[in-house]
Amino acid sequence: MVKNKFDDDVDILFTLPLSEFIGARKALSARLKKEGRGNDAEFVTSLAKPPISAWTVNQLYWDHREEFDELIDAGQRFRKAQTSRNANKVVDMRDALDARREALTQLSDLATTLLIEAGHNPSLETLRRITTTLEAISAYASSTDGPAPGRLTKDVDPPGFESLAGFTASAASTKSAGVSHSQKSSSVAKPQSKATPASKTSQLKEVHQAKIADAKVSLQEAKKLLVDARAAVQRLEKQQEKIDREAKDAEKQKRDAEQRFKKASAVSEMANRRARSLADEVEDATKAVADAKSSVEKALKDLETLFRQSPGK
Repeated sequence: MVKNKFDDDVDILFTLPLSEFIGARKALSARLKKEGRGNDAEFVTSLAKPPISAWTVNQLYWDHREEFDELIDAGQRFRKAQTSRNANKVVDMRDALDARREALTQLSDLATTLLIEAGHNPSLETLRRITTTLEAISAYASSTDGPAPGRLTKDVDPPGFESLAGFTASAASTKSAGVSHSQKSSSVAKPQSKATPASKTSQLKEVHQAKIADAKVSLQEAKKLLVDARAAVQRLEKQQEKIDREAKDAEKQKRDAEQRFKKASAVSEMANRRARSLADEVEDATKAVADAKSSVEKALKDLETLFRQSPGK
């Protein structure tokens, strides 16, 4: 139970957005240490943050298992056909290679969409490394020491050219066996004949199939270029939208500031007029006070004079 739960925790770590990997790894390691599981904590700490290409392959494994399994199945079919002694060995190997090529194309398209939706740039170099890793996983499909899909911490290179070499050797041995049998059966009766129309047709078909394969590769590269161009347009459109919003906000702030300035100017003018009016009123009041004071002084003098001129004195 503990081991299964631990495996689930590690799997979840590789399904998270790439930007959350480091924080989630630290949190899981700390929890395991707290639970007294030092070895598990040390293992989690040793897990390296995958590059964007390996992370994308992990997501393809977790989110698009059906398409991913088709790639694995094609690799297993190729290995099985390669080691078989069936008369249709070469045909089975070619069918397996075609199935693998189609699976790689489909997964590459899914990877492009996945990267864009996650906010990453699906550059040609990133897609190339993704495809290379997928090819390697397919080549290791029947091997017990291959990479663990879903938990990749780095890009994976194919095991070499064994698959292609095995295919070529098998095809060559089949043709050689046919020629040898033909030579033995006709060595006594007649000399070796020239190429028949059927063999020429077969050769033309092989050349035609090779051209189709090259065209598919060119189409895939063109698709990648189109995706890059679309991504660039989307980025530029978002930047343009942001600039337009900022310009509109600045214009609105300018209009608001101009309106506030007009209101402030009007208030200031009214205050100035009121201040001048109050100054006039103050001046009139001061004059009135002076006049009243003179009147009081004059009245006091007149009253004092009257008291002096009183008959009783």
